[in-house]
Amino acid sequence: MAKRALPVVSGSAGGLLAGLYLLRAQTTTVQMVSQLSPKVWAELKLIAKEPISHNTAKYRFELPDKAASVGLPVASAIQTGAHIGEVKDDGTVSMVTRPYTPISPKGALGYFDLVVKDYPDGIMSSHISGLSVGDFLAVRGPFVKFDYQANFKKQIGMVAGGTGIAPMLQVLEEILSNPEDKTKVSVLFANVTQEDILLKERIDALAATHSNVKVTYVLDRPRSAWQGKSGFVTAEMLMDTMPPPSADSWILVCGPPPMMKAVSGPKAKDFTQGEVSGCLKELGYTPEHVFKL
Repeated sequence: MAKRALPVVSGSAGGLLAGLYLLRAQTTTVQMVSQLSPKVWAELKLIAKEPISHNTAKYRFELPDKAASVGLPVASAIQTGAHIGEVKDDGTVSMVTRPYTPISPKGALGYFDLVVKDYPDGIMSSHISGLSVGDFLAVRGPFVKFDYQANFKKQIGMVAGGTGIAPMLQVLEEILSNPEDKTKVSVLFANVTQEDILLKERIDALAATHSNVKVTYVLDRPRSAWQGKSGFVTAEMLMDTMPPPSADSWILVCGPPPMMKAVSGPKAKDFTQGEVSGCLKELGYTPEHVFKL
């Protein structure tokens, strides 16, 4: 029998505050119409599940209108929710929410895809990993991170770790889909092993067919035959791969907390951008040059 998410009360203050622990809805000039709503949870059916590494899979969810796309502005994410948290005094189970950026093509009709890595201590990632085809997941959105405009910077650097490549890919493909957008993009993508590199064929194809894109991979535990960069992301690696700090450049950063701390510093406690620290501060970047996804 298909597993459905427990009933969701969208007016729950606890659920709303927890849901916005990383994302804040923002007023933008984006005119794109989404099938989803940031205020109303929709239960969407999982229609396909494809393992892509030892701990990561691609999950395809069906949209209510099979002839329409998910309609997310760039750059934005959706939010997933499930009653899988602590049991409250009244016997109900608290809601856990997490943001994800779909990696399906912008024009995909009737569905969207998420890439989710099952972390040992990841409550939501383990829940999604346990879903079977036919099960349901509560979703809402979009939550806009920033309103991308073509050519607003001459150069954009992207520092990603693990599934942090998803929001980078959303921006990268938006840039490359517009022939009038001349932005140069430099990607530094960090992973533990070569098998952990997500969506590598798709990323390499973009780099091979667009002269304004350069991709560099770095592995924490490479094999002896690996010819790319190795170790943790360092200031030297960033200096070699990222555009220097200037009014014409911007650095996007997204990855697991240890990488964020080392590269740019985490977001502030209120989930605003906060100060820049780590390697980027060491290299002279300021909050005007950096955006934490």
